[in-house]
Parts: sequence; structure tokens; C-alpha cells
Amino acid sequence: MNYDIADTALADKGRLRIEWAAQSMPVLNQIKERFTQEKPLQGKRISACLHVTTETASLMKTLKAGGADVVLCASNPLSTQDDVAAALVVDDEIPVFAIKGENDDTYYEHIRDALKHAPNLSMDDGADLVSSLHFIALKRFDGLHPSVRKWAKTLSEKEQESLLSSVIGGTEETTTGVIRLRSMSNDGILQFPIVAVNDAMTKHLFDNRYGTGQSTLDGIIRATNRLISGSIFVVCGYGWCSRGVAMRARGMGANVIVTEVDPLRALEAVMDGYRVMPISDAAKIGDFFVTLTGDKHVIRKEHFEVMKDGAIVANSGHFNVELDIDGLEEISVNKRKMREFVDEYKREDGRCVYLLGEGRLINLAAAEGHPSSVMDMSFANQALSAEYMAANAASLEKKVYGVPTEIDQEIARLKLASMHAVIDTLTEEQQRYLNSWESGT
Repeated sequence: MNYDIADTALADKGRLRIEWAAQSMPVLNQIKERFTQEKPLQGKRISACLHVTTETASLMKTLKAGGADVVLCASNPLSTQDDVAAALVVDDEIPVFAIKGENDDTYYEHIRDALKHAPNLSMDDGADLVSSLHFIALKRFDGLHPSVRKWAKTLSEKEQESLLSSVIGGTEETTTGVIRLRSMSNDGILQFPIVAVNDAMTKHLFDNRYGTGQSTLDGIIRATNRLISGSIFVVCGYGWCSRGVAMRARGMGANVIVTEVDPLRALEAVMDGYRVMPISDAAKIGDFFVTLTGDKHVIRKEHFEVMKDGAIVANSGHFNVELDIDGLEEISVNKRKMREFVDEYKREDGRCVYLLGEGRLINLAAAEGHPSSVMDMSFANQALSAEYMAANAASLEKKVYGVPTEIDQEIARLKLASMHAVIDTLTEEQQRYLNSWESGT
């Protein structure tokens, strides 16, 4: 078995942490039991590019229980939990290509290794795997990272075509990836159907809001050990992830400011009780800043220039491009590492800005990511969407699909049952009333 991880000796620690997380993932555990019996993914090769965490380990075990031949690489250079990677390799014989802190070259070498698996199904978090695959298939080698480009150019034209033709479909975990994939679909270049797991109600309403909300604050606090209460906390964006962060920051006593470009979301933030203003104004008064937009250079050079001494800046969006780090470096005369995951940038007048986790997802760079109980629903969506794609890909168009409603509702039902929550059912009279246009009273 080929793999590339930090140290197989870490497997014992990883094994216990995976077991601990699995105790809070009852929905995925039930799916795993069924998969073990039915083998709905038998014979399918799956290349997964996901954050290598304890929760991801449970998903990989579930896919393998369903008969899949699985390979896993990291979807972010700082999100890998090395002990988890070791346990998957040693205990489950799942090839993993991921090392926490890997540089960009190694990161893309690992994506290359996942592509070498010649997957039938892709499973992405950010669409780096799928976009690399398409750059190869479309012979747009300039779009590839050099670590992938060098290998791709060694493939014959037949091998390049075969790499793409073996893929019948895929899934995508996060907002950023769905945006990229919909752009590919709109441009007419998406070569196979994708299920947007992120768009499932049991994913974005819970994982994005409650998971990101808690884990982002967790990452900031672990990295800085600074008090949130009484601070001015600036949240850039007001999507589901941002809503969660704003909610948790206010709950910890912060004075929360929201910045937005969408008038509807900005209005919602105002109605939720937050101050809303442009980032150019918020930059002058904020103590903490978090970006969660999926866009580029949300906080730019001119914003860093007006930040007060001691401002702390983090990103919880998928890519670190949300922060103009090059611009920050341009205006800085000195950089030093103050703590693990905290870099101090000093300007000429002595004021300092503190960047957390190199601008990468702070909840995974400095903490452990989302709690396992919320990832239970997200990864249940992944597992069932992979099953759905394996069974239905031949009849699907080359575009981005939402998670089927029946899957979403089944996951909600199973989660409620695991929490010992019981809901009502409609009576026959109520069903007739809702289905009739004749009765208005």
C-alpha cells in the first residue's frame, strides 16, 4: 500500500480519538451497518480530498464498509490530524496522502496521488481534486500546479482521456467548492454530475452555522487565549457560516459588526441585531476579524493599514485568499512568530497586526474542526450521496445537483431519533386539507 503521512507510530493515539468521535456520530454509524450488509459501493474506486480529521475517518470507514476502494488526501495543508492519518493507514489499510503543515508542492503532490487512483467517484472539499482532473482532461496544463502538471504531461493522450472517463460522478462538501463547480457547469466544461452536499438542509443549516460557529471561536481562542467578551468582533460576510460565528461571538459577550455586499443578507444582519458597515470603517475599530465569504481579498492592504495596534485577523473560509496576505507583508517591516498559529506583522509606526493560522481555516489550523455530532449529518450526506451517485450517475446530466430531498429528510429523521426527539405526523384530515384547493376554511 502506497501512502504519505507524518508517522505511523501515531496510530494508537489516532485510534482512540476516532473512537471518541464515532460515539457522537450515530447516523453515520447506522449507515455503516447497512453498508456492511448491502455493499452499495462494491467495486467503486473513490478518491476523497477532505480535511483529514477524526470525523472524516468515520466516513472513510463507512465508504470502505460499503465496498469502496478508498484513497484520501487533504483538502487543506493545515487541516490534517496526523494521528488520524496514521490510524487509517495502520488499522484500516486506507491509503492516506496528508501531512499537517505540508507546503503547496506536497499538497498538490498528494492530490496527484489521489488522481492516480483513477477514481470512479470523486469526493471533494473545495473542488481542488475535480478542477485538477478537468485541467488534465481539457489539456489546460497551465492551470495545474507544477506538482500535478509534471505528472500529467507524462500521461499519453489515451491515459488522460481514460482518467476522466473512469469518473461517473462526485460529491462536494463546501460552499467554495460548490461555487467553483457551478461556474464549471455554467461554462459547459463540467464532465460528470456532482451532488452539492453543502446545499443539503441537514448540512448547511447545522454544519455551517453551529459547527463553524463553535469551531471558529474555538480555533481563535486556542491560538490566542484572548478574551472575546467586551471586544469588537468583525465578521465578514453573513452566509450560514458567518451567521454561526456572529451568533457565538455575541454569545460570548462580543460587540459584533457584520460586513456584507449583499443587501438582503445585510438587512438580515441588521434585523438580527448586529451593526452593519463597510469593511473600510470596521477595519479602524475591530479587535478581531474573521472572513467567511468564499471570495478573494475581502480584507485588503488598505484595511490592514488602518487597523489598530493588536488587531487579530483570521479566516474561516476554505481558502486563505480571503485575506490579502501579500499586501499585509508589503506594509510590514518585521514578522515574527509569537505563538503557534500566531504571526505578528509590525508596521513602521510600531503598530502590530496578528495573523492566525497563516490565513487558513482557523477552526482546523488551530483547533479540531467541527464537533463530531454535527459532522455526523454532513458525512451521512456524503455517504448517501455517494451511494445515490453510484446507482444513478448514468441517468444524470453533467451538472451540479442538490442532495435528493428524501436523503435529507432521512438523515434528519435518524438524527432526531438518536437525540430521542419525537415529532408529530399529519392526520388523514390534515393531509386532505393540505392537498385540496377546495377547502379554504
